[in-house]
Amino acid sequence: MASSLICNKTQSRVSSVLNRDVKQYGKKFMFDCNEETCWNSDQGDCQWVLLEFPQPVNVSKVKLQFQGGFSAKTCRLEGCCKDGDLMRLSQFYPEDNNCLQISFLLTDLTFT
Repeated sequence: MASSLICNKTQSRVSSVLNRDVKQYGKKFMFDCNEETCWNSDQGDCQWVLLEFPQPVNVSKVKLQFQGGFSAKTCRLEGCCKDGDLMRLSQFYPEDNNCLQISFLLTDLTFT
């Protein structure tokens, strides 16, 4: 069983926060393991999450959970090595519900 690559040294950035209210909807709530909280973006065509890992990582799958009724229509995974240009790795179409979704399985990708 794979464990999460997210650790306390993983840096994250997001495209926006709903009404700029980081106390209620900030990025810190994405990985707090509390189903009562979440990151909430403002409206817009392109919302994104950027993760920078403190060490090289092997990515084999990505799990996402949306609030029902607020799912993205199209999602894509991009990645790169440090200071490299992002490249598209996968694209998927999530279900509009609040179930945990294993959005895609990847052949182990390593980013350093």
